[in-house]
Amino acid sequence: MILRPVLRLAASAAVLTALSGCALLSSPDPVQNYRFGLPMAAPSAVGDTPAPLTVSIRRIEFPQATGDDKILGVTGLETAYIGGARWVSPASTLFDDSLKAAFANRADRIRVLGRREPGTPPLILQVTVTTFEARYAAPGAVPDVVVTARAQLRSTPERRAVGGTIRPEEGRSVERVFTVTQPAGDNRVSAIVAAFDTATRDINTQIADWTIASAN
Repeated sequence: MILRPVLRLAASAAVLTALSGCALLSSPDPVQNYRFGLPMAAPSAVGDTPAPLTVSIRRIEFPQATGDDKILGVTGLETAYIGGARWVSPASTLFDDSLKAAFANRADRIRVLGRREPGTPPLILQVTVTTFEARYAAPGAVPDVVVTARAQLRSTPERRAVGGTIRPEEGRSVERVFTVTQPAGDNRVSAIVAAFDTATRDINTQIADWTIASAN
């Protein structure tokens, strides 16, 4: 099955042509860079009151096929990368930044610890993205962007005195799978990218709100 040009596999090797005894490399197709999940403005802090919750976010896990700068399209059992388009940074990095921005918008309720900050955080969040793709019901149809992520929140063991001895209490763990399906407005790269942006903002907002609710 021939995919619509927007889903053609971007060529990675230059075509070598012999002309008058000289080998010439063909000019590569132009590539447009895009991003998603732009940082959202954090609200101003109210006085010097610290956030009641503190969480450490582990590095985002992404599928190998979609974790880099290529944009994946799926039609039935066929997959192809959208030609002429790339993410400006690896998708896993952009998603990670967007998740942190979602928490930054809730700075009065929860604070994200830097990954190099010392100490043991009371809450640890691990997000694993399992689906990050544009799905076509048929060749040439307007796709839906589908993003699925599994979030696992665990608390670190607390310590309490028992008979004069400090013993750790077992921490607890909860998890949930989030899925967002965002229709693209058209089968154009710009519309597909906009759908990725909306879907990412939506799912990360849900994850941040769920984290706060689960910790209370």
